[in-house]
Amino acid sequence: MNTAVVLLSGGLDSSTALAWAIKEQGWACHTVAFDYGQRHRIELQAAARVATALGAHSHRVIRVDLAAIGGSALTDDIDVPKDAPDSTGIPVTYVPARNLIFLSLAAAVAETVQARHLVIGANIVDYSGYPDCRPEFLEAFIRAANLGTRSGTAGQPLEIAAPLITLKKSQIIALGRKLGLDYGLTRSCYDPRPDGSPCGHCDSCRFRRQGFAELQLTDPLHYPGD
Repeated sequence: MNTAVVLLSGGLDSSTALAWAIKEQGWACHTVAFDYGQRHRIELQAAARVATALGAHSHRVIRVDLAAIGGSALTDDIDVPKDAPDSTGIPVTYVPARNLIFLSLAAAVAETVQARHLVIGANIVDYSGYPDCRPEFLEAFIRAANLGTRSGTAGQPLEIAAPLITLKKSQIIALGRKLGLDYGLTRSCYDPRPDGSPCGHCDSCRFRRQGFAELQLTDPLHYPGD
């Protein structure tokens, strides 16, 4: 059986990517979540729930203090935009080099568990402003990883899978439902309320709600005003 390391934030995309890896590919999956100083740390609880529900082989949380770097509304004293119009620039919710850092750590885990695959829920349709979600970045990263790791230089190169990279949010949700993923276990909000419920107005909430609406489905999460 092939083995994979899956980056699992507990959000809609990464949870769907895990379901794809386990249920469609049949891979034994080790999941990795990151406690990086994010304001929406509630996602860590969601990641653990999803990993257990989908039958991940192991789940670990790695601490990385990206708040010490700052520069993002997710890790710094910067307001998360609410009900903001779509833009073509890099959004303030971009966390500097986040996927570069996370994938590097996931590659290290892959060496220790002898995994052949890295799986990431990156998507360029809804989050086109994030430079570290582009296919060009992922392709360049895996080349570098295979040049800089023992497994890569020993003829056992890692491969990277981004199964959601070109899917719309509604298509991602449809895929997850087909694979039996309970989206009630996931959390997507960038700026959750004190009780942990989603704000309903940040970009992540808006894209998620639009995805369910396009499928004429009700999001299992409760939003203010519902």
